Amino acid sequence: MSYWSSLSTTTQDALVAVFAFAVGLLLYLADLATLLDAPGPPLLVRSGVLAAMCVATFFRRRRPVPALVCGLGPLTVDALLTPSVPIWLLCSDLIYASVLYGRGNQPRYVAIVCATVFTSAALATLVITGEWRTTVLAATLSFAFMATPIWWATTVSSHKAIASAERIRARAMSLVAELDRRAAIAEERKTMARDLHDVIAGHLSAIAIQAEATLGVLARRSESATMADLVGSIRAESVHALQEMRTMIGLLGSDGGNADDPAAPRRLAQLPLLVEAACAAGVTVRVRSALDDVDLPSAVDQAAYRIVQEALTNAMKHAPGQPIDIEMRTQEVTLDITVRNPAGPMGNLAASSAGKQRGLVNMRERATALGGAISAGPVSGGWEVAARLPLTTPQVGGHAAITK
Repeated sequence: MSYWSSLSTTTQDALVAVFAFAVGLLLYLADLATLLDAPGPPLLVRSGVLAAMCVATFFRRRRPVPALVCGLGPLTVDALLTPSVPIWLLCSDLIYASVLYGRGNQPRYVAIVCATVFTSAALATLVITGEWRTTVLAATLSFAFMATPIWWATTVSSHKAIASAERIRARAMSLVAELDRRAAIAEERKTMARDLHDVIAGHLSAIAIQAEATLGVLARRSESATMADLVGSIRAESVHALQEMRTMIGLLGSDGGNADDPAAPRRLAQLPLLVEAACAAGVTVRVRSALDDVDLPSAVDQAAYRIVQEALTNAMKHAPGQPIDIEMRTQEVTLDITVRNPAGPMGNLAASSAGKQRGLVNMRERATALGGAISAGPVSGGWEVAARLPLTTPQVGGHAAITK
């Protein structure tokens, strides 16, 4: 960035006004400022008129049209005394600024007024002098001092508009490219998740099933206790690997930019923060939990939090203002989660609108990935989401069932 562009608009206009006054004063001192070969007024008078025009120039960008109107006074005085180059140049600059920096229809009005003045001046010169040579000279000077700045300002304004449109277009293209990149990454993640499942899940499932069958055979042979322990360890490790792989598939299959899947997944320990946020939005949330002394598996803990979060979000969205009851308890080998809320004015639309079922699909995928199940639907004048997640390592291909 240049030093000039780093200055404020007020400072730039002030420097322009001072520079114009200094150059005009030098032209007056050198006797090179008059347009006509006629005696002029004293230098002090010329300096006063020039100073008044420079004051109007100081407001050329902040108040372009008022500055032009104020500049007509010194211009008229200068024309009555003897037209001079500095005054007419500054008036030309004020016309340029009015067309370039004017707002709304101001540039158009300035161009119309200048065209009217130009025509009137040419006709007046012809009527007063009766000489076409003088009229042509006056018309040429008027055109040079009025039409040229209008043409130049219009060109600059057009270039600025084109540059602004190109910047907007570049930002739009950048946004589209970023969205395409994210979509490509999301699609690649889903493809990786499918390939990972197809390549590894079958082998791990086969290992677990065969190990379980081997355990059944070895259990009938007391002398094979050591072998049974080894095979049991193999099965436990394979099933654990299968469970962890399912968790990773769930993460890969989701959008990497989704806030639901941050780098550090949330757990039920952060549920109070979720409840506080809902209460801050004016929703009454009642939580009944019997999990204080329960050490949940990591995958179950994360999935339970996300299921509660999605159910809470749906309840707040489709039944705004209605109280929400969250109940969590453990059975022998399962974690049961229930989220209930009275139906809203139009009922919970999640089930009736095909385009808004993504939340239910996500909850169901989280539950089934762990070998659990989930159901959601109307019950007793309200809406209920019920999930059952296994607390132990799930059997390969096994799913719990929920009946309502």
